[in-house]
Amino acid sequence: MNDEPRIPVRVNDRVLELPAGRSLLTALLEAGVRIPHVCHHPALHQAAGVCRLCTVEVSAAGQPPQTKRSCLLKVTPALEVRTESAAVQAAREKAMRALLRQAPQAERLIRLAAEFGIRIDPAPDGCIRCLLCERICREVVGAAALRLGKREGLRLIEPVEGRCIGCGTCANVCPTQVIHVHDEEAVRVISIRGETIGRHPLAVCEGCGRRFATPKFLEAAHVRAVDHHPDVKEHHRFCPECAKRHSGRVSALTTRRY
Repeated sequence: MNDEPRIPVRVNDRVLELPAGRSLLTALLEAGVRIPHVCHHPALHQAAGVCRLCTVEVSAAGQPPQTKRSCLLKVTPALEVRTESAAVQAAREKAMRALLRQAPQAERLIRLAAEFGIRIDPAPDGCIRCLLCERICREVVGAAALRLGKREGLRLIEPVEGRCIGCGTCANVCPTQVIHVHDEEAVRVISIRGETIGRHPLAVCEGCGRRFATPKFLEAAHVRAVDHHPDVKEHHRFCPECAKRHSGRVSALTTRRY
């Protein structure tokens, strides 16, 4: 298409020679002008105008400027185009919000929004802010390792540094399972939204040798006792299965003796 006649078009205060009659979006992209788009593909000759991200502000022949989808426009004489005006930015934000409602976790959309400075509502992160994890960590576990904080105007459950004991109770009670506990050989990692809440070594069971709990959790289990009830029991480091077997042997010996 190198033999196409070209005409001057004013784009963002500079004049470009663009092929007459071509799609404005295609011509601008070929000229190196950055325009966000997702429903355009060079292999397709007919534009759909579905995503609306390619909206630009155009005016011609003394007419007031209007926002229009560049993929549906043709390059015509006396055309003036703005790709970065306030009206264009507002149209992009509206289009992006509509797209993200249908695909809130689409990485390409999120990247495009960041690349073109399109302000979007925070994408859903799986957390419904029910506060179950924060409350049970504070009221039952006693670690108070989570809190409801605020980042960039968004309310988020976030870790309190140094308070997590690695018990995993927060993950057990999370109704949307957005908190994850993952044991990596000798280390337990607890995370939410990909952010690490706690990272702990795992203690070895004295019975079977399996790694089963964090030292901080075992220590807290011994220290935290019922009100006015002294901690006088013999301490051990058995996993739940070995603790049951150990308890059964003691009970049997006691029964035979008495």
